[in-house]
Amino acid sequence: MPTTARTRPWPLPIAGAASAPGAYAGVADYAGLPMIELSPSVAALMFGGAIVGAAFLLSWAAEAAEVEVSAGVALAFLAFLAVLPEYGVDFVFTMRAGQTVAEQGHCAASGGEDPCTLALANMTGANRVLVGIGWPLVVLVAALVARRNPGQTRQEPSVPAPGHVRLTSAMSVEVVFLGIATLYSLTLPLRHTLTLIDAVVLLAVFGGYAWRLAQAPVEEPDLAGTSKWIADHERRARRWWLVGLFVVAAGVIVVTAEHFADAVVGTGEQLGIDRFLLVQWAAPVASEAPELIVACLYAWRLRASQSLGALLSSKVNQWTLLVGTIPIVFAVSSQSLSGLPLDTHQRYELLITAAQSLFAVSLLVNLRLSMRGATALIALFGVQFVTSIVLNESASQMVMVGLTVVYLAGAVIMFGRHYRRARRLVRDGTVADLTAMEEYDDEPAGAR
Repeated sequence: MPTTARTRPWPLPIAGAASAPGAYAGVADYAGLPMIELSPSVAALMFGGAIVGAAFLLSWAAEAAEVEVSAGVALAFLAFLAVLPEYGVDFVFTMRAGQTVAEQGHCAASGGEDPCTLALANMTGANRVLVGIGWPLVVLVAALVARRNPGQTRQEPSVPAPGHVRLTSAMSVEVVFLGIATLYSLTLPLRHTLTLIDAVVLLAVFGGYAWRLAQAPVEEPDLAGTSKWIADHERRARRWWLVGLFVVAAGVIVVTAEHFADAVVGTGEQLGIDRFLLVQWAAPVASEAPELIVACLYAWRLRASQSLGALLSSKVNQWTLLVGTIPIVFAVSSQSLSGLPLDTHQRYELLITAAQSLFAVSLLVNLRLSMRGATALIALFGVQFVTSIVLNESASQMVMVGLTVVYLAGAVIMFGRHYRRARRLVRDGTVADLTAMEEYDDEPAGAR
């Protein structure tokens, strides 16, 4: 399919220009080249701009890649690349924790400066930010666009009504495997370490998830703009474009992620904000920025199913591959087979993170997320965010227990109300023929 002059991708050089300064600064820092000293706030803007540009490159490449592989595989790969900043930041904290244990025989117990505590704080914070902010953001953006374009909404199956986002049947795979990982994660707060056994189990769940996605069929996507320009190339040229964009975007994210997180944390420290809170909330928001931006881009184009699907895949990725590799990184850096220590506060953090995840899965049991469900997610997240800042540790733990009860009770109610749908969901996500599942991409919302 040859390209034409009318479809020249003018947004591509703009995204590249936005990424260039931060990417150069990141490479220069790693290479030990001289750099101009920047204030944390200016550095955050520069590295943040690079991540925004990389997020656009990722979204175009992922959409165009749907002509080569199934949409589920494309979204999973997109999610993996977009979550690279979180891997980078979390692995840095985990390696520091392992090195501290190797040198001292234990983690330093100095409040928020405990590297073991910081490693888990960043991981749990990132998971809760993704669900508590990312998922509701998709529904909100899709609702705003749907209200502005009611005619387009009537033909868009992933937005059956403003304020509702509908997933395709094939996305039951993501929901089910997130549920499996979540059920196992509910046992983690009962431990005093995150061990290599946990790594084996969670990596096995991720392996099953990847294998299941590979069974999905490849379908002709409905593309427009820059992604269509890429897909319209002949196969050989298209694949070079796809590989090039994925490599460039991933490279930009890798060399800027840690700097972006450090700049955000540094800006917060200048404002007198506690370092533990910055690592738990500010750094995850910074590291989750690429996938949140990509999701908003999808939602803005009313590809709401892909938008929520990308964040759902990112959550599966983080709750399996990321959490599963943390004990491995810790074992390597500590030069031992010991697990990453979990203090009392971090066990509470793991408990509420797992409970939030189970509640989120229960909201998707009918493969749609409504404005009511999105409001519940962001409201409950807001409570835990605010109380973690204003209350002392003991009071904050009591609030986490209360919210955990709310999350679990909500999950039980949702699963009870949709028991038969949950059974079908499990079957669809694990053993059903994905090629035979009903697809909603081409079916007008008003026809159902």
